[in-house]
Amino acid sequence: VQLVESGGGLVQPGGSLRLSCAASGFTFSRYAMNWYRQAPGKQRDMVASITPGGDTNYAASVKGRFTISRDNAKNTVFLQMNSLKPEDTAVYYCNSGFRNSWGQGTQVTVSS
Repeated sequence: VQLVESGGGLVQPGGSLRLSCAASGFTFSRYAMNWYRQAPGKQRDMVASITPGGDTNYAASVKGRFTISRDNAKNTVFLQMNSLKPEDTAVYYCNSGFRNSWGQGTQVTVSS
């Protein structure tokens, strides 16, 4: 199982980023996919999740600003992040419901 995140970087407050997570080694379309984040000194928290059927769920702190989606043909899950705030700064991790697998993380920094 391999999950590879990309798309992180430095962005100014109010800006946008789109994270991607390419999955391999399991039947992607059958499993829920999740995005988590971990800021320095804090626990890792769930940001957004999407079921195999496309139902989504969001943390209250990102609802209305972030959108999770998936492309089962490309075995990829996305996180579109808009109206970014400094408190969104964290390492963002992709997680699969298959064996609770994790990617290596991608850094998102929101700063002027």
